[in-house]
Amino acid sequence: MASNKLQLYFGFRSSCSWRVRIAMALKGVTYDGHPIDLRKNENMTILEYLEEAYPQPPLLPKDTLLRAKVREICELVNSGIQPIQGPSLWMHFGEETCLERSNFNITKGFTALERVLAGCSGKYCVGDNLTLADCFIVPQVYNAVIRFNVDMKPFPTINRVNASLITLEAFKSTHPDVQPSPV
Repeated sequence: MASNKLQLYFGFRSSCSWRVRIAMALKGVTYDGHPIDLRKNENMTILEYLEEAYPQPPLLPKDTLLRAKVREICELVNSGIQPIQGPSLWMHFGEETCLERSNFNITKGFTALERVLAGCSGKYCVGDNLTLADCFIVPQVYNAVIRFNVDMKPFPTINRVNASLITLEAFKSTHPDVQPSPV
């Protein structure tokens, strides 16, 4: 008999997968987890689906300007910072080149993100309510520090928001260190 729970196929260290696990934890959505090997391109996008299928608690504000700000932050990370970190690029360019390029791109992206957050953050990315933007920050800061040795001193707002978020259970319980790996 098939489970009624959602089936989540995820890369245990993938920042994209971590974002999804955080959103599901914040919404209280339970799932059967299945780790996959991202080097085999077994991935998909589901955050917008989760917001529509599980609207409570909302991770996009009702206010259209704040909603746009959340999406701006998500896209800064999703399109501007994270792409160079994918496994296919690492296999093509090699570790040294990708480490250097990733550090450069993250630093450049965090410079833009710092300016945006300085104008809209409260306790979290956009004010004092959790949003999808917060699901993007913690995995990216983790990658920046742990994987790419990015100097975080120039980013006090990002550091402050990240420090608030990592104390929350949804972020702790979805951390890569507590996820099963496919091997």
